[in-house]
Amino acid sequence: MSQTIQESNKNWAILFSAWVLVTVSTLGSLFFSHVMAFAPCVLCWYQRICLFPLVIILATGLFPFDKHAIKYSLPLAIAGWITAFYHNLLYSGIIPQDLQPCSQGVSCTEEYIDLFGFLTIPMISLISFSIIIILLVLLKRRIS
Repeated sequence: MSQTIQESNKNWAILFSAWVLVTVSTLGSLFFSHVMAFAPCVLCWYQRICLFPLVIILATGLFPFDKHAIKYSLPLAIAGWITAFYHNLLYSGIIPQDLQPCSQGVSCTEEYIDLFGFLTIPMISLISFSIIIILLVLLKRRIS
């Protein structure tokens, strides 16, 4: 197999991996809210606004492979990461409660899940967005 085809296959695999992660994250988010009946807070909704379109954007970049999908998906992933990072600071108590955007409705510090003492829903979101950004930046560097 030629070098160009191998590079193209690797690039496609990276974009496909990002799409799989985005899809699993979206399904997990919907599972938590519709099956487990965990009401999302305001910050969770903002993160969903960044996450859900990525499923479609990355999927359209796969068939045929389109490097421009990075240009459209990376800003959404970064915005979702910033929101998730802020959510984690708020959840851990680093940011005071009076700076919470969740003054009405579901609290942004509502504890639904706490696995291993650190794996919460905001932390899962932060990890997911971090991996998505890493994959997209890696792909951008490979293509440039």
